[in-house]
Amino acid sequence: MTENPILQVKDLRVSFRQDGAISQAVKGVSFSVGRGETVALVGESGSGKSVSALSTVSLLGDSAIVSGSVTYDGVEMVGASEKHLMQVRGNDISFIFQEPMTSLNPLHTIEKQLEESLALHQGLQGAPARARILELMQKVGIRDAESRLGAYPHELSGGQRQRVMIAMALANKPEVLIADEPTTALDVTIQAQILELLAELKKSEGMGLLFITHDLNVVRRIADRVCVMKGGEIVEEGPANEVFDNPQHAYTRKLLAAEPSGQPAPVSSDAAELIETRDLKVWFPIKKGLLKRTVGHVKAVNPCSISVRAGETLGIVGESGSGKTTMALAIMRLIASEGAVRFCGDDLRQWSTRDLRSLRKDMQIVFQDPFGSLSPRMTCAQIIAEGLAIHKVDQHRAPRDLVAEVMVEVGLDPATMDRYPHEFSGGQRQRIAIARAMVLRPKLVVLDEPTSALDMTVQVQIVELLRDLQTRYGLAYLFISHDLNVVRAMSHQVVVMKQGDIVEAGTADALFENPQQGYTRQLLAATR
Repeated sequence: MTENPILQVKDLRVSFRQDGAISQAVKGVSFSVGRGETVALVGESGSGKSVSALSTVSLLGDSAIVSGSVTYDGVEMVGASEKHLMQVRGNDISFIFQEPMTSLNPLHTIEKQLEESLALHQGLQGAPARARILELMQKVGIRDAESRLGAYPHELSGGQRQRVMIAMALANKPEVLIADEPTTALDVTIQAQILELLAELKKSEGMGLLFITHDLNVVRRIADRVCVMKGGEIVEEGPANEVFDNPQHAYTRKLLAAEPSGQPAPVSSDAAELIETRDLKVWFPIKKGLLKRTVGHVKAVNPCSISVRAGETLGIVGESGSGKTTMALAIMRLIASEGAVRFCGDDLRQWSTRDLRSLRKDMQIVFQDPFGSLSPRMTCAQIIAEGLAIHKVDQHRAPRDLVAEVMVEVGLDPATMDRYPHEFSGGQRQRIAIARAMVLRPKLVVLDEPTSALDMTVQVQIVELLRDLQTRYGLAYLFISHDLNVVRAMSHQVVVMKQGDIVEAGTADALFENPQQGYTRQLLAATR
């Protein structure tokens, strides 16, 4: 425990009432945060990290039953009046959440949202508020701050949105900043910038920082002390260097070992070329005026050429906006493009829309967020079997038999096929998304950030599953990711994209061991 902590949690217990039953989420947790100190709560999804953090200012809702003690600056928060809690929230204790796009109002400008916080807590409006907003935006590293005041959240990049969230959290000079997975969805370079920014702000503002994450690489770079959570309990606590260098608990050792490693099986020397592009280009026209004349282009993908063989994985890396996903969608003929795309020797430019429908069975995609891509109104069996009916696959066998077979292949229990997506964990939902693609026995699968939202241990499982399926069925993968550790474990070949251009390409070993371009070296340095 920290001496003279600004935030102290003792024997915190949290349960939730649901459908007449009570489930316990946090079981006697104790930790503290001192001024100028960073404490990391680490653990997998469902371990109780976020519930513990939200309990500090009673943000859990009416279904929560909270006991124990949470004191801020010596004042008890459990059972405190709503008036007192309102004074502390946003003023003394501020939050930064994982996904700024869901935390920011899409209908209001950045200036209006920052001004709202200042007006609520400090009574600042008009010119004084605007001056403070510009000061905050400059402090968090938003360039040309004045020109961005009128922007809406969708007009900013992921990194800029997260900086706006940090500015909002800092607006009232809090004593404690609680950051709940603030870098999970960000590129490695942006992630490094946000971590550096938080460290600088903590030092300059003298704040206590409670950092919640499942990513131990992030913890290693930012934390002074670490609390490892499992099943609602803290199983290990100590200075960060001691926990990393000499972990005492088996679960901590498991988390530290949970990093994708190894390599995919080698590609057969006689493997056929499955997909090839020549000078593939995707430029989106910018149209203005009454007659909507084209006045320029958004150059999403500049002319590029790649090839992938059966059984081979091409890793595609780069920052947000570099053109990774756009290139993959163009290859699948889901967006308009110029240049040649050849699949199994056929030039897809010659194929009609009707002909392309029959090809969809051979080209499948798995997205980053399985919860967003799975219909909440369909059962697991219906989701997986939907493509079978559309493409009339193996009509001699019952769909449920095919669903059961593919569920076993991806490590799911067929007995759960009649459950809905919300009844599965994040890792299980990603396995459902993979099963939906694999049930059609495709030749090419686009994997668009399939592991970035998952716990480290689940990431390892998904990487091993994908490598196993590739070996078994000779699948070709286009693997899009900002996590270079996962890319290295999955890929035979890698291309690095920047602002629509392929700036470097080569075998995974050569590119990771001896990068030739400064941008590639910058990406690799940001992961260390």
